[in-house]
Amino acid sequence: MSSSVLRTQARHIAPGMDISESRIVQGDCIAEMEKLPASSVDLIFADPPYNLQLQGSLHRPDHSLVDAVDDEWDQFASFEAYDNFTRAWLSAARRVMKPNAAIWVIGSYHNIFRVGAILQDLGFWILNDVVWRKNNPMPNFRGRRFTNAHETMIWASRSPQSKYTFNYEVLKAGNEDLQLRSDWLLPICTGGERLKDESGRKVHPTQKPESLIGRVLLSSSRRGDVILDPFSGSGTTAAVSKRLGRFCIGIERDPEYVAASRARLSGTETLSDDALAEPPAKREAPRVAFSSVIERGLIAPGTELMDAKKRVRALVRADGTLAFGNVVGSIHKIGAVSQDAESCNGWTYWHLETAKGLKPIDILRTQIRSEMAASGA
Repeated sequence: MSSSVLRTQARHIAPGMDISESRIVQGDCIAEMEKLPASSVDLIFADPPYNLQLQGSLHRPDHSLVDAVDDEWDQFASFEAYDNFTRAWLSAARRVMKPNAAIWVIGSYHNIFRVGAILQDLGFWILNDVVWRKNNPMPNFRGRRFTNAHETMIWASRSPQSKYTFNYEVLKAGNEDLQLRSDWLLPICTGGERLKDESGRKVHPTQKPESLIGRVLLSSSRRGDVILDPFSGSGTTAAVSKRLGRFCIGIERDPEYVAASRARLSGTETLSDDALAEPPAKREAPRVAFSSVIERGLIAPGTELMDAKKRVRALVRADGTLAFGNVVGSIHKIGAVSQDAESCNGWTYWHLETAKGLKPIDILRTQIRSEMAASGA
């Protein structure tokens, strides 16, 4: 789907606010979310203040000053004040989420447990906690604690009934056909990706790496979705959303951060259609009966199918069933019987001997689905 088509399909979600382009809005996150209509957002990524509770300045062993997060926006008078703030912005966020929307909130040990409890209190349904392991964390200069080498993200749906997006097959294919784990080893934001001012100082103290936001968006959103970042900061979510063909509304109250992120967003290009093409999820693909494989001549009756180790064999019958000794049944039933198992995915269990070696019969189902898509079936 081209970007022009996406823009044509885009709708106005608030007076004067068109989601056909990602944008950064300057203002208070709660006040700005209240301007958005209910049920208008597909996914939220939130990087709220961590309430780090720093006790004075932090110095390295050589007595040099660490550029720690001591900004006013991260300071709260008490845990109660922080909890009230968290409850207010999460309530505003939940209102604008579509019924099947989800939210990611990132934090550290200072705040993430408080955030998690409030999420549950408000009716969100926690799906995972994902640990971002930093392969280049800041050392613990005082030597009194473990090096703080990770941050935690909570992924939650709007409610227990939400049919949230999870691009399982895509993630698995990009991870060498292994399920993606909940611990993500990624570097912190450094080098050319880090936004800096004219004096060379970093613009934002907690700028998140694009690789982290990219994985979040690719895992739990689709092209054309509306993404909301209520604490936009340096604009990473907006920039990555634009590059991946999503539409992002970023909210940020600091004018310096707003200016830097708007410049960043204007310089970001959306990837090509080919680079963004999304294969259909298997559960959403059209159903193909094994008999269709036989009817199309892709497997002849009388052919032997086998497991991946060639230890189990079954005979293909003309009616689309398999014979395993005296037992006759579907590819799934016979696969289960042959393993003395309760169930089996016959498409991936059974293999066919080809000129290029042993191949799962699922490649034939994929071929039929491709033909169906080409014919518009």
